[in-house]
Amino acid sequence: MRGLIGKKIGMTSVYDEIGRSIPVTVIEVPASVITQIKTVEKDGYNAVQLANFDRKNKNVSKSVRGHFAKVDVEQSKAVVKEFRDFIPEGFVEGDELTIEDVFSVGDIVDVVGITKGRGFSGVIKRHNFGGVGDETHGQHNRLRAPGAIGNASDPSRVFKGMRMAGQYGNTRVKVKNLSIAKILPESDVVLITGSIPGPKGSYVEILNKTVELFES
Repeated sequence: MRGLIGKKIGMTSVYDEIGRSIPVTVIEVPASVITQIKTVEKDGYNAVQLANFDRKNKNVSKSVRGHFAKVDVEQSKAVVKEFRDFIPEGFVEGDELTIEDVFSVGDIVDVVGITKGRGFSGVIKRHNFGGVGDETHGQHNRLRAPGAIGNASDPSRVFKGMRMAGQYGNTRVKVKNLSIAKILPESDVVLITGSIPGPKGSYVEILNKTVELFES
């Protein structure tokens, strides 16, 4: 799927042609470097590997620096992502892909990011449990407890998938069927309708679905 690597800047709103306020997410999308092109003949599948956002060379392993050096990329990159079934025509390894090479206003996109990590959370925060409800009849320390998780004699176990307290957030999430509201190529910025996962400054993958929809 065609796509690029971006960084979440924040949210704002823009007005459409008839004056409606549209909430959008601002994503910085500088030109991505093509570090590898994979083909069915050589690798068993078609894909393009892109790298973006500068990183100090001293903070990158020697093997990764060597991978960048193969395509004459002197400045190491912080993020390397692979986009399957996407071979950019007319581009070779070492070239750069910009926003306008992949996206246009109105395109339908999916955005993949890592959600905010919320640590070890209880069932009320993690699974939206309602709590004990009535606080007037002898309850003093069970207001946010999960309740029963399984009988002792039957089934004598806790079923898989039981909603309990645990790690909440910090997971890979895809938000589907958003659209490109505006592209600002001079600022390397794209505005996407709606919200996307992750905190400000987090890296995201923007996948263009419009091409697939028309092809199917």
